[in-house]
Amino acid sequence: MKNLTKITALIIASSALLVGCGKSGSGSSASSSSETSGKITVVGSTALQPLVEKAAENYQTDNSKISITVQGGGSGTGLSQVQSGAVTIGNSDIFAEQQSGIKADKLVDHKVAVVGMAPVVNKNAGVKNVTMSQLRDIFTGKITNWKEVGGKDESIVLINRPEGSGTRATFEAAVMNGESAKKSQEQDSNGTVQKMVAQTPGAISYLAFSYVKSTIQELSIDGVKPTDENVTNDKWKIWSYEHMYTKGQPNKVTKKFLKYMKSDKVQKGLVKDLGYISISQMKVQKDANNKVTSN
Repeated sequence: MKNLTKITALIIASSALLVGCGKSGSGSSASSSSETSGKITVVGSTALQPLVEKAAENYQTDNSKISITVQGGGSGTGLSQVQSGAVTIGNSDIFAEQQSGIKADKLVDHKVAVVGMAPVVNKNAGVKNVTMSQLRDIFTGKITNWKEVGGKDESIVLINRPEGSGTRATFEAAVMNGESAKKSQEQDSNGTVQKMVAQTPGAISYLAFSYVKSTIQELSIDGVKPTDENVTNDKWKIWSYEHMYTKGQPNKVTKKFLKYMKSDKVQKGLVKDLGYISISQMKVQKDANNKVTSN
């Protein structure tokens, strides 16, 4: 009888232990799931878009419960949508302080790279170098034919970016010296501009380095070539940071992805491979007022 009582007690104790373990395992699984799942929506700069798209693709391979959607739309759109709370991250080529209608103090800046931008022309224009003054005169409409700057006898076709484009704001700050560009056709993405310049005789525009392909001709300015090295020391003046803004501090899921964007895997791999420049390579720094100082 005593043995039977002992056996019964052991069975009850074992059952309780198993139930306890089951509850503990279930709780741990739920906690793990909540930490590794979530959705991130990224909208904005088309100059930054290829880097974030590829990084998101790689990141989701190792974090299958994280869903990341990346779209363009321009820096102005990215900033306005992240400010309104419509998206998780707003990508921008410019500081939030530089965009009208944006309350920069409500946003948190996460710089993930630097991008150089270059004036580009149709390959048949016959021009590879211009002075800064000539480039400005082309965009204000004072120079209207490529022969005026040593090129082909062909009318110049301006292709600009729309208001709200960070690429346009960066170009104008470095080149236009406060003058207004001549009214012209506008295209809202780097990818579209690339195709238009390649296909349009006499065309000129400007692109992020990552979009400059062999189908178009990049221009040097005052004999300085648009290279990564010349950006890092500010010999090449047309460049900007690539910002990923959040409204306030990011949640855990977003913070983890932003940390990945700044990791060696991205900075020493994708950033270089896709035509961007790691912030760690910069020998100078720029503030929201475009003031450049040495690091």
